[in-house]
Amino acid sequence: MNQAEVTKLMSQLRVAIRPRHRNLKNIDGPEGRLNKLRKTVTALVKHERIELNYQRADEARGYAERLISDAIRHGDCHKPTMEMADYWLLEKQLVHKLFKVLVPRFEEYKVSATRMYKAPKEYPGWYRKRAVLELRGNPYPPLLPNQSNNRNLLHNVLMDEAKKDYRREKYAEIAAQIGTEGTGGLVGEPAGASSEQPKAA
Repeated sequence: MNQAEVTKLMSQLRVAIRPRHRNLKNIDGPEGRLNKLRKTVTALVKHERIELNYQRADEARGYAERLISDAIRHGDCHKPTMEMADYWLLEKQLVHKLFKVLVPRFEEYKVSATRMYKAPKEYPGWYRKRAVLELRGNPYPPLLPNQSNNRNLLHNVLMDEAKKDYRREKYAEIAAQIGTEGTGGLVGEPAGASSEQPKAA
């Protein structure tokens, strides 16, 4: 088996994964850490947008990406994938959502299934980095404004025409003002007259 065939045995995630897991401290030890991550992945699949601490969001994102990637790759007839979905999703009705809603949504995607933003810091209060973790294609309004310049929309076309009319009127006023200033000094003055007379010797 060559290197190209080996890479096909494992899903290729479209997000950067840390070489070692984060040290998320928990009073229950490693089991408590995993339980908290399971709750986070469950909440992400259920609500499709959550706000939480940055470290836990970054750690849970990798597990959610792997879960969705394996669900797309193997489907709901693959026993290990079903066992993994049953482990990570605490609410069992979300397994149906994973395979019937999220898999059709993300199977044609060329980018990651999740998106993460840095959230504003809480002030005043205890400093802690916050983040917003969401699934792409969720029904909520986008967090970032649409910066695309849609010049073909009706209100933009009307505004452009109004600006052109305004500039045309201003240019006509400036041209008329320059014309009156250029001929104002010659009005009532005979042709060839000079303001100074030569002195007699």
